[in-house]
Parts: sequence; structure tokens; C-alpha cells
Amino acid sequence: MPSYVGAIDQGTTSTRFVIFDDKGNMITWHQLEFEQHYPKPGWIEHDPEELLDVVSRCAEEALRKFGMMGRDLKEIKAIGITNQRETTLVWDRETGEPLYNAIVWGDTRTKHVVKQLKAKQFDVQSICGLPIHNYFSAVKLHWLMSKVKDVKEAIDNKRAMFGTVDSWLIWNLTGGIHVTDTTNASRTMLMNLKTRQWDKDLLNFFEIPEHILPKIVSSSEHYGDIVSGPLEDMPLMGCLGDQQAAFVGQKCFSVGEAKNTYGTGAFMLLNVGSEPAFSKSGLLATVGYQFGDRVAYALEGSISVAGAAVSWLRDNLGIIKHAREVDELASKVEDTGGVMFVTAFSGLFAPYWRDDARGTLVGLTQYTNKCHIARATLEAVCYSTRAILDAMKEDGDVTLKILRADGGMSSSDICMQTQANTLGIPVERPAMRETTALGAAFAAGLAVGIWKDVEELRELQVEAATVFNSKLDDKGRENSFHVWEEAVQRSMGWTDVLYDEND
Repeated sequence: MPSYVGAIDQGTTSTRFVIFDDKGNMITWHQLEFEQHYPKPGWIEHDPEELLDVVSRCAEEALRKFGMMGRDLKEIKAIGITNQRETTLVWDRETGEPLYNAIVWGDTRTKHVVKQLKAKQFDVQSICGLPIHNYFSAVKLHWLMSKVKDVKEAIDNKRAMFGTVDSWLIWNLTGGIHVTDTTNASRTMLMNLKTRQWDKDLLNFFEIPEHILPKIVSSSEHYGDIVSGPLEDMPLMGCLGDQQAAFVGQKCFSVGEAKNTYGTGAFMLLNVGSEPAFSKSGLLATVGYQFGDRVAYALEGSISVAGAAVSWLRDNLGIIKHAREVDELASKVEDTGGVMFVTAFSGLFAPYWRDDARGTLVGLTQYTNKCHIARATLEAVCYSTRAILDAMKEDGDVTLKILRADGGMSSSDICMQTQANTLGIPVERPAMRETTALGAAFAAGLAVGIWKDVEELRELQVEAATVFNSKLDDKGRENSFHVWEEAVQRSMGWTDVLYDEND
């Protein structure tokens, strides 16, 4: 009898439920988008109840398709979860009700909290591997504790529960098990990266009581059985933050292997081995995965806006009706006509870490048209990735020979060719792009015994990938990147000249 694994992929703008077989082949899937809430400039929220609803609906429809293929639901041996990271939720332990909307990872409301915390001059990064920044969960939780009365009261009464999206889903699916895996915990700024446990010094610094925190567990083990809904009685056995899930799905199991996921943002992870490597060049130190006693750490370069810029062209400017049209527009011109688009809508992430930067289009002339802007949008993520690769080179003697790419924007041949041109190394795009869901399935499948170890996963046969090789010489590559760096400089400091009603 064949064995299958289901994967919940709860992303920033949409949710998928994907079913894989024991060869790593995708059998069926279903996807739904959900609403983004923007109550103020720079604020981004999700409705926690809607996140649960779309997970249930996606699972129900994918299982229906699975059954229509003549397959038995009992053949699905385990469920894995992968999720948007850093997004922060607090809910009531007794009622299960969320006490506020989920504050999304790209939200910038905490910039004043960040300034106050930085003024304390405590070296957070040497413990958790992360700089004090809007991006991470601890500052969002600190804001909730100080600004939302219901949260403060629930914490005082020891009824509050904190978690990232994985914890919220697991708690609801299992009927009250409060856990998070090491990859998600490593994004909170509250976990000691070396011990992989909550750190008392960090909790004291952020003024966060330990009783609201979930238990830290591995990425691959039996968390509990699902108690209701379309997945009832199925064991929940894998959990990875979305970028770490793609890291696993791309089989980056050896030191020096790297992937870049071009999703809402873009995230490049490099395997650095069984000990954490703390960056001096603006990168993040993080857990790549933990399967039993096997732990892999990674250096990560995070880009806040990638596919979100394509959505912005569609939803805000209206120059495209569907995301796929950006490639069609970009293909009508040979270059950007001198235009650079620094997509710093929420500031700049790695390796710059500038909260004061904002989205900037430079080089506009009367010659510029929407095709040039579309191409500049695709090129922006490629230049940002080059900046991260340069930082990785500065941090160690790691020779990256090939970059494995996945995510929505990787479907663009123009984007992938530009990426190869800017990096000067081949870019490999798998035939099956759902590597994030696949990583969650791998984690769950390892726990249930479908696969015995990562070596067996590495040997799974997959469809041939498309490889893009650089068509640009070193001089052209360096010249174009120099122009990008000049554009980045022009994006910085913009919030300093704007009036802010919160000041």
C-alpha cells in the first residue's frame, strides 16, 4: 500500500494544502488567498480565525480531490506544517479567542519600540543570532503588551498564550497543545541559538514572562493528533518555518548548499553545519532544521519585498491584472532603460537593516514606460540577492557554486536569468516548485518512518531542473551592481523627513 503525507503551507498571502507520495511527488493540492488588513501605513495584520478557516477549507478540498483519484484517506500517514515566520499572535488560554489580530512579519509599527530597545545597548544578537528589528516577534509582542489592554490583562492573569502561526495552528488543530519548533523559535529573538531553549536574559530584556511561551520541540516528531475538521485523527508530525521548509525541500543537507525562495519576500539560506555561525555582515543566524539529534544551522539573508512588489504593481498601480503579466511586460524591453526600483516598502532587510528606507524608483525619464518598471521590479530582487551573497562571502570561506531557486517569482525566466547574470553562478530551478510544502512533508514523513534519514531523502528521484547560466561578463556584472548600490543609498533616510503622528 502506498504512503502519503499532507502538508499545510500557511503563507503570508495564501494557504495551500498539498499531498505528496513516498517518492516526493506532488499528488494534488488546493490553494486559497486570504485578506490582508492595513489599518494604518506600515501596519499589516491577519485575522487569526481566517487563517484557521482557510487551512480547513484547503485541506477539505485537497482531500476531496485525493478521494476522487480513488485513494483512501487512511493512506495519508502524517501531516506537516510550514508557516509564515515572525508573525505574532496572542490568544486566551481559557476561551481560545485571539486577543488581537496577528501582527505580520513585515509590519513596521514597532519602530519606536526598536529605538527604545537599542538604546539599552544589550547585545541581543550574540545570544539569538538576530538584530533588534521590526521584523522579529519579540518586538511585536512587546508592543502588544504595552498597547493592547486585553493582552496586558490576560498576561497579568496568566491566561495569555503567545505563538507564531505554527503554534496557533497546532494549538487549535490538536485541541490545546502549545508548542513551536526550533526553526520558528529561532525567529522570535527569545531563543538562545546554541542551547535552542528560551533564554532568561532575553526574556528579561524584552520584559516577557515565560509562562506565555510555547514549549520548544524538534522539527520532526509527533506533536499530537488532529481532533476535528477534515484532518481529524491524522497525526501532526512535522513543523518548519517556511524558509527552513524550502531549505529542507531543496535538500540543502550539506555545508555550503544554499537556496533562495522568491515569495512575498525573498529569503536565502546557506547551510553552515552543526554549530551556529554569527554574522558580522548583516546576515541572520538561524536554525535550518532539527531532526532528532541532527541539527543544521544556517546563515540567512532576508529581503522584505519580492513578489509583494509584483502584487503592488497589480493592486496599487493597476498596470497588470495578473501576476504572470509582469514577465510579459518585462520581455518587451531589453533592459530597464536606466530605471532602478528599490522595493523598500517596509525598510531594507539584510544586509542593510535600515528601518528608515522606503520604496524608491530612480532613473525615470520621459522614455520610461510600464515595461521598464516591470523589468526593474524583477531585477530588484536579483540585486538584493547579490548583496546577500556578497555578505555571505565576507562572513566566511564558503564557496557557493550554484543557487537553488523556488517560489512564485522563480517562474519568471527573465528573473532567473537576471539572477544568474548578477551572481555569476548557475541558478537551478526545480520542475516542482512546491518545495516549501515538500519540506514540511519531509519532516512529517521522517517522524512517521516513511523515510529513515536525510540521506534517503537526498536519493529521491525528481524531475530535471532548469539551469540558468550567466550571460554577463564580470565588468558588466559589477557595473550594473554599482548602479543598484547607488539607488539603495538614495532610498535611505526617507522616514526621517516625514511627519509621523506617533512621534
